[in-house]
Amino acid sequence: MTSTARTTVSVLAAVSTTLLVALIAFFGLQHQESAQGEGRPAGAGAQQLGDPEYGVCRGISAKCYHDWGNFSPATDGYRVLLYTRTAGPRHANLGPALGTGLNPALADTNVVQKALVKMGTENDFTVDWTEDVTQLSSPSRLFRYNAVVFYSTSRDTLDDAAQTSLRQYVRGGGGFVGVHNAFGTEYNWPWYEGLLGGANFYDHGPNQRGTVVVQDRHDSSTSGLPGRWDFTDEWYNLVPAPSSVRVLASVDESTLAEGVTGNQGHPGHGRHHPVAWCQYYDGGRAWLTTLGHDAEAFSSDGSFAGAEQFQNLVLGGIESAMGKAPFCRAG
Repeated sequence: MTSTARTTVSVLAAVSTTLLVALIAFFGLQHQESAQGEGRPAGAGAQQLGDPEYGVCRGISAKCYHDWGNFSPATDGYRVLLYTRTAGPRHANLGPALGTGLNPALADTNVVQKALVKMGTENDFTVDWTEDVTQLSSPSRLFRYNAVVFYSTSRDTLDDAAQTSLRQYVRGGGGFVGVHNAFGTEYNWPWYEGLLGGANFYDHGPNQRGTVVVQDRHDSSTSGLPGRWDFTDEWYNLVPAPSSVRVLASVDESTLAEGVTGNQGHPGHGRHHPVAWCQYYDGGRAWLTTLGHDAEAFSSDGSFAGAEQFQNLVLGGIESAMGKAPFCRAG
């Protein structure tokens, strides 16, 4: 073969290789954009069936749920484990830190714990409570419960054993409910961030009154709520913001008289500021809300605007996460 022929062959080979790489990159990008919901806002039908960021099946499709038969409500009833351990800031509505073990003594100022126990009693499910991380250290313990509720936990509230146990529990079809500062928990654990809907707490503006807007009234947690209702909260700003979830409720930022800019400078989320959402995650169910700062949110005398609606929202979230009501239901 002449040198000219060899040169021609080399050039053609190089061009073919370049073209092949470009085609692979192009189609890979198209696939990635499709998997990420083509830039649609959270809750607009996007879903992940094999999330490249969190390495799990997650989204609004029930295909991501795994029913391993680990729960028998007809035999065992419905049970919830409430976890409120804090390893950093502690919200006043949690009251003083609890003793060790399961169901330690509660003070009158342990408002959240007493309110959720009462909620369970009135709605035919049992609530156990703890701040003892050893109570979460084995899947066999967690599988006693149809749902695990993290309410305003903070920072690194789980050890390695409890992290492993929680993941095995969710993968086994368990339900998870995260309320308020559950978003300020386990910052350096990507799997947990995904469990929250691919979201994390960044900062919040002033604690103030605003209007909650129900985005999806077909879900069990929102079906009985009015389309708009007033409530007072810190209105968490999130980075990242939830993705591939069904947004159930948001806050109308225009109703926040003191503004929404957070104490770290976050400017808010504009027209799409979610405050409650749901998703299937890594085999289990996850229902989330950033609301729940004030102790008065559990009052029953009508003195705190939106308290009744908030309580019904949380009740519906718990019941759906544990399978007592339809979960993350579309219209």
